[in-house]
Amino acid sequence: MQEFDLEEELKKLPEKPGVYIMHDSSDHILYVGKAVILKNRVRQYFQKSYHTTEKIRRMIEQIQWFEYIVTDSELEALVLECNLIKEYNPKYNTLLKDGKGYPFLRVTLHEDFPRFVFARKMKNNGDKYYGPFTSSTAIRDSIDLINRLFYIRSCHRKLPEEIGKGRPCLYYEMGRCKAPCMGYQTKEEYGKYVKQGMDLLNGDTGKIIRRLQEQMERYSQELAFEEAGKIRDQIQSIEHVTQRQNMLREDRDDLDIIAMAHQEGETVVQVFFLRNGKMIGREHYYITGTEEETEEHILGEFLKQMYAGTPYIPRELLTEVVPEDEEAITRWLREKRGHRVTIRQPQRGQKVRLLNLAKENARMVLERDAQKMKLEYEKTVGALKDIGRLLNLPDLNRIESYDISNINGFETVGSMVVYEEGRPKKNDYRKFRIRSVTGPDDYHAMEEMLRRRFSHGILDEKEKKKTSFSSMPDVLFMDGGKGQMHMAQKVLKEWNLDIPVCGMVKDDRHRTRALLFEDQEIPMDPHSRAFRLVTRIQDETHRFAIEYHRQIRKKGQVHSVLDDIPSIGPARRRALMRYYSSLEDIKEATVEELSEIPEMTRRSAEEVVRFFQEPSQSS
Repeated sequence: MQEFDLEEELKKLPEKPGVYIMHDSSDHILYVGKAVILKNRVRQYFQKSYHTTEKIRRMIEQIQWFEYIVTDSELEALVLECNLIKEYNPKYNTLLKDGKGYPFLRVTLHEDFPRFVFARKMKNNGDKYYGPFTSSTAIRDSIDLINRLFYIRSCHRKLPEEIGKGRPCLYYEMGRCKAPCMGYQTKEEYGKYVKQGMDLLNGDTGKIIRRLQEQMERYSQELAFEEAGKIRDQIQSIEHVTQRQNMLREDRDDLDIIAMAHQEGETVVQVFFLRNGKMIGREHYYITGTEEETEEHILGEFLKQMYAGTPYIPRELLTEVVPEDEEAITRWLREKRGHRVTIRQPQRGQKVRLLNLAKENARMVLERDAQKMKLEYEKTVGALKDIGRLLNLPDLNRIESYDISNINGFETVGSMVVYEEGRPKKNDYRKFRIRSVTGPDDYHAMEEMLRRRFSHGILDEKEKKKTSFSSMPDVLFMDGGKGQMHMAQKVLKEWNLDIPVCGMVKDDRHRTRALLFEDQEIPMDPHSRAFRLVTRIQDETHRFAIEYHRQIRKKGQVHSVLDDIPSIGPARRRALMRYYSSLEDIKEATVEELSEIPEMTRRSAEEVVRFFQEPSQSS
């Protein structure tokens, strides 16, 4: 993860609606939220005066970086927020904890006399669904309004089976239902009213709203303000429930919407993923070296690289231009999917709007990250090239760094850390538990670790296995300086490997101050990007080794020869390790010397001496 300048990123936030996504240091999503104005909402989290719950305060402490998706409206942001929360289940989101999500308005078309009802889930049962919507109250108000305007039944009677059974309900007496349950209204007559209600939900609201506005004005002139207020709320409910859901398509398509933006030879491709009609997420991809390439060529290359590695290909791809080799790419995608795939350039309607929205997000990502990308390049690839010049290794790419960790010679472990293109390649990191060395002998521990590493590598290479060991390094970095550097050269010579070895020379504070290469000390400017990269590699190698050692101790896996001595428990074992620098020193200690340790009794000291005097324990 590249460095994230919080203050700079807060300044770049747009004054537009959208969804923001908070990440922790491990790139886990902590929280997904929506905002009417992203700039105001996201900045609020990082203001000292912001008063919130303890839970949110804990979340804020963990935020390392954030991203956002721009939308056209607050309602669209709400729906997108819902979809992303369902997809990622962020730790600090509680909105959809009940798993219900946003509700739908359902028309029960499978019935002879359909009803307009509230629904939590969409099912494939022949009914018509509208939504999802962000306001349960608006849906219920709209159902009530449609039932009153178009005389729709709200009962649960099974019709036509129960026609004529019982009596008409109160709604008939109130003039709000024409009692199809009693046969007073035919199926055809009732169906006309159902269609009018669906037309209203489909957006044909002009006549209805004008009629309600006239009624509201009439109530106002009669000073019946309470009734006028009810009509006003009804109008708002109609407008709310019929507002277009730009991030949801009623045909429930699977689409990928692909757009791009360019700047100074850099291209960002933004992909919106719509599954089952809902936007479940987005991803952006950087493409370099595009100064003299056409958009058709860039898009064609992107499609081939993108869908070569993705497990799922949707039915339709929406793009701005026709990609180069469209026919071949389409045929290839069809074969991979096993069904028809269409690459389409929409000309009008909602698809064009979604494509423009993807393009706007691509442009904003490019503008936001342009400086960041430049700094990241200098910090990684640029620094690596500087190291290559210092060592006269122009093709330097893969660096492997090694370190040994132990506590006074006990439970020695080794670490192998890998950097490629100036970035850590954590999948290739490896841990070694040293088997053949007793005591604080870092040189021979390093020898064992390197022998195991390169024996694995040569074997994997022969068997053509692709592993972290099969890729040979361009240079080895040895944390221990000249001694370990010569030990590494010895091991490499045994395996006939021509790999440069570089030692890291430390100052009095155990910090790297220079590189030792071909027995010559190469100084480094402590303010240079090369020095900072070497320091990061050294720190990461230390961290990885110490973390492994701590992990072993924490899991109770530490078992030294001291554990086998009668009367020596954990407290006395720790005391012996604290007072003596190695196992050899303990072996040579007398009963009197051991008895001087506060935790030891004379009897336990005698047990230690007796144990090491046994022939089987003397080696």
